[in-house]
Formats: sequence, structure tokens, C-alpha cells
Amino acid sequence: MMSRAFDRLGRVPLSLHQVLFRLAVAGVFLHAGLTKIASWEPTVALFREEYRVPVLPPGLAATLTATFEVGCSALILVGLGTRIATLPLLGMIATIQLFAYTHAWPEHLVWASILLFLLTRGAGSISLDHVITKALTARARSVGAQACTR
Repeated sequence: MMSRAFDRLGRVPLSLHQVLFRLAVAGVFLHAGLTKIASWEPTVALFREEYRVPVLPPGLAATLTATFEVGCSALILVGLGTRIATLPLLGMIATIQLFAYTHAWPEHLVWASILLFLLTRGAGSISLDHVITKALTARARSVGAQACTR
């Protein structure tokens, strides 16, 4: 009986996991980015006084962070350029972990794990990445078939 239940669980489509992971991680970063944009002066002050990101001036660090949080989250949410969109967020997590909230590693580990999964496995079949790849593959086959008949 347990074996059958586990077999059924094993048949849950990977694409379902991928869309849920995308929703979860995009929700976290999108909310953070929109919060930063909504209260810009306190955000810059936070970067100047608390985060103290090395090398970058606080205003630039805040701008880049908000841009990546909103932009990459939106891309991940719809599954467009998903693998590339994970990279800036992974870089942000590493920076936050190393320089701002070193004690928050359990939360950062969860976010990084989800992003690494999406980086290595892609957005799944419920995504714009999949739709575009499918369309390009069909077009390439059509062009290839036309070339063969000439």
C-alpha cells in the first residue's frame, strides 16, 4: 500500500515542481524589489548604513538590487530566460549572505537551492521558455524539410 502511494507521488510531473518553484522564489524577490522601490530613500539609507555592500556606492547598489529583484523575478515568474535570470539573484544571495545577514543562511540556502534547480533544470513545460523552444524547433524542422526537398 505505501509502495503504491510512493509510486503515485513519483509520477507527479516535474513541470509542476518547476512552476511552483518559480512562483515561490519570484514571490520572495518581487516583493522585496517592489518594497524597495516604494520607499526609495529608506532603501538607499539601508544600503548605506546596514548592508554596506563593498565596492558599490549605496545608491547604485540599491538600484541594481531593485532592478534585479523585480526584473529577474518577472522573467522567472513567466518562465522567460529563466536560467539566465537566476544568475543575478544567486549573486545577490551570495552577497547578502557574505556581507549583510550572515546568520540567515537557512533562508538563503532555500532560495539558492530553488534557483540552482531552475538554473540546472530550466523552467519546465509550463513556461514561455518551453513555448519558444518548441516553436523554434518546429520552425527549424520545417526549414530543414524544405531544404531537403530542393
